[in-house]
Amino acid sequence: MSASKASSWTWTESWLEESPPVRGARERAGELGIGAVSTGGGALLTVLAAAVQARAVVDVGTGAGVSALRLLEGMPADGVLTSIDVEAEHTGAARAGLQAAGVRANRSRVIHGDAAAVLPRLADGGYDLVHVDVDDARVPGAVLPEAVRLLRPGGVLVVSDALARDRVPDPAQRDARTTAMRELLRAVHDDDRLLATVLPVGAGVLVAVRQPG
Repeated sequence: MSASKASSWTWTESWLEESPPVRGARERAGELGIGAVSTGGGALLTVLAAAVQARAVVDVGTGAGVSALRLLEGMPADGVLTSIDVEAEHTGAARAGLQAAGVRANRSRVIHGDAAAVLPRLADGGYDLVHVDVDDARVPGAVLPEAVRLLRPGGVLVVSDALARDRVPDPAQRDARTTAMRELLRAVHDDDRLLATVLPVGAGVLVAVRQPG
């Protein structure tokens, strides 16, 4: 990356200031060693949720509530967010972040559980946006098909850390996380139901729209 490109990336990440509740959630994530979406990645979640007027959203991987709060910022007042994480400590931090932000209880539900087991219980085509941010090699085979099933036509799939901390473009990197993300990107690219792009925001963000039909 050229110096000017790196400078542009840094500038865009800090262009918008996060709200106090989001900053608080990010601090909790740091204290717990939880990876959370970057400032720019969070802003993108807010914009996408607002763009599709997302009233029903699934957030896989709580990030201590950072992504949940950013999604809620873009959702209508009657929107409901479902956040899922396999780690009890993470879901506890997310609940604390939502409570601190004054989010009404009927606007969110935080589920402690394995996404591969929880997602199949959610309704077909019942969601406007699904965000996935988990370090799990099963994402391409187990989580991705369920995420796509949940989306209504015109709904949006968002995958954070889509470049696996910039390892995906390097063919020499073959760890489980990087290999899984390459498989996910290939699966989305080859899925005729999805119209997709990868954005160099944060650690890379995959955005895909569920096509009609």
